[in-house]
Amino acid sequence: MLMRALPDITSDVEAETPATLQWVGMEEIAVPISIQFNNEFSQTVAAKTNVFVSLDAADSKGIHMSRVHLAINKLAGVECNQNNINKLLDEMVTSQGDISQQAKVELKFDAILKKDALLSGESGFQSYPVIIRAEKNLQRYSYEFELTIPYSSTCPCSASLTRQLYANAINDAFPDATIDKQELLLWAQSQQGSVATPHSQRSYAYIRLAIGESDWPDLSDLIFHFEEVIGTPVQTAVKRVDEQEFARLNANNLMFCEDAARRIKSSLEAMNAVEDYWFKVEHQESLHAHNAVVTDSKKVTDSKRKITGSNRKS
Repeated sequence: MLMRALPDITSDVEAETPATLQWVGMEEIAVPISIQFNNEFSQTVAAKTNVFVSLDAADSKGIHMSRVHLAINKLAGVECNQNNINKLLDEMVTSQGDISQQAKVELKFDAILKKDALLSGESGFQSYPVIIRAEKNLQRYSYEFELTIPYSSTCPCSASLTRQLYANAINDAFPDATIDKQELLLWAQSQQGSVATPHSQRSYAYIRLAIGESDWPDLSDLIFHFEEVIGTPVQTAVKRVDEQEFARLNANNLMFCEDAARRIKSSLEAMNAVEDYWFKVEHQESLHAHNAVVTDSKKVTDSKRKITGSNRKS
């Protein structure tokens, strides 16, 4: 019996309304990827992938989606690095014959990084949402990285008001002109010494940076760099000595959202490889039912692509 070839609508049928389309593809494809951290170990993570190619042939009915899907599947068998992503983008374009000239891929995953406690020597693991965006156009390859970094922030205004209450309480408890040092120390460590505490909040920095064709940064180094810049990273496993040190760090790093934003901006401006950036600082208030927020971006020339926002919470 003669077997007929299966119909191929994509190749055999022309578009009803001829027109080129900027991006056509698929979103939320699951793929395991292996990515290296600290230039030492590779970690396999579950990624969700968005893949697109341009449809540059106006008469073509559509792209060959299965070919793009099969190309992204190959990423599971190699290390997720700049060289292999470049190869992936090339294959996505060539898989379409002559109907596509550009491709882009977006990989979303959580990096699981080991962190040491501040003083005790304990350690634990923390997850950081990461997005890698790669694009091949007619001129070059380009890359963007998006990081979500949690931290703690203590309000300077609240700290100042707390200090005033503490001073008033000392004045009430010790009305004489002189104070016995030992008596003051005992009072300060007693329940009476707990006069007020400044309000703190879980805070987040959403940082998106474009590096063009520059070499990829080590993602773990990049994450820990911004934690150091901000100064009060959240902790994993801790002992009491670590919790006390964390309280000291917060007292020494009192910050409004504007303070955190300026620290991040200054750091980004000093990175020579960063062509463009966008970031959002979000302090999830404990005093208010709303959040305190800053957004900012690099002022780039018209010849460079401008980052305008984030795929994550806005």
